[in-house]
Amino acid sequence: MAGKASWKWVAVVVAYLDVAATTRVDPRVADVVLHWMTEDFGNAGSRTHEYGTRAKRAVQEARTFLAGTVGAKTEEVIFTSGATESNNIALLGMAPYGEKNQRRHIITSAIEHKAVIEPLVHLQSKGFEVDFLEPGLSGRIATEAVLEKLRPDTLMVSLMHVNNETGVIQPVAELAEELRGTPTYFHVDAAQGYGKLPEDLKAPIDMISISGHKVGAPKGVGALVTRRRGWDKTPLEPIMFGGGQERKLRPGTLPVPLIMGLYEAAKVFQEGQPRWEREALAMRERMLAALGKTRFHINGDADHSVPHILNVTFDGLNAEALIVRVKDQVAVATGSACTSASYTPSHVLTAMGLPDGVANNGLRFSWFPSQVADFDPEEFAATVVRMQPDAP
Repeated sequence: MAGKASWKWVAVVVAYLDVAATTRVDPRVADVVLHWMTEDFGNAGSRTHEYGTRAKRAVQEARTFLAGTVGAKTEEVIFTSGATESNNIALLGMAPYGEKNQRRHIITSAIEHKAVIEPLVHLQSKGFEVDFLEPGLSGRIATEAVLEKLRPDTLMVSLMHVNNETGVIQPVAELAEELRGTPTYFHVDAAQGYGKLPEDLKAPIDMISISGHKVGAPKGVGALVTRRRGWDKTPLEPIMFGGGQERKLRPGTLPVPLIMGLYEAAKVFQEGQPRWEREALAMRERMLAALGKTRFHINGDADHSVPHILNVTFDGLNAEALIVRVKDQVAVATGSACTSASYTPSHVLTAMGLPDGVANNGLRFSWFPSQVADFDPEEFAATVVRMQPDAP
């Protein structure tokens, strides 16, 4: 008879600088999730008893709050398993409308997350034409570059809010204003920007994808905001079927504990956002001051970046070798968590036109101030100096 599986819990003391991949669940959030798993555990779709009523009421409260954080209406928020699913619903769900109305042109960028690029590549195989704009060395797509590509048959534009590898902020608020007077719909993957730059997402963006685990909520929950244009709904069709929950756009039993975790995390982050921004910026300044003793380059426009993501390449230094050297000191990444295990050049840095030696060795630091109190940038910089070859 097979023995029971067991877990061995080990305290991790390595400084965590990879919040762009995922964040630690806030203890207050964990308490809320546990409550809705073990106490108020009802199904929000059960209408015949108080357990279901309480769950339904709680989900509606969460929906209203999340809508408010982006200036949307309660009924414009649907819950999903995360930004990847939200992106797929937004992009693939628009396809039937585009086909019906002979609008098969889509504009996006070459630096999007794979959760946007791959659904769009799929649409290409179905006869859609997709323009993948390249940003240049800044890593920032110009609004004018998007507008120049607009055509009468342009169905939608999809542009991320904050790049997950460089931290560069894209001009989504400005672009939303420009597109609102056109028949072209605008989708924003806000996985990295939600909560951090709240005012940007209050612009008239038609569809916004949100991820919970980037702001201290559990993995496996997110949302898609689908704004109306006047009385007109965004013309999305479901890509899955089976129950019709979430206004028949996203089926499946609502994960009430995860939704309430997202709600709590959004509240906590909103309340602490000003302090978070100050402290994240202070950490960035400490990092840059320490790294000034090394030979390095920042990848992306530092003047248009979020305070908590920094992508650098160290002259003459292999990024993977550095990660191995500092693995007991700090947790960092070479790029997106979805692709960093493949040891392939960053598609983001490559699309920016950076040389192979730079694109192959970009190192991403991303932090929440509360999680890096024990990290010493000076010690890290000293390790880099020891590893870098002498300058020619």
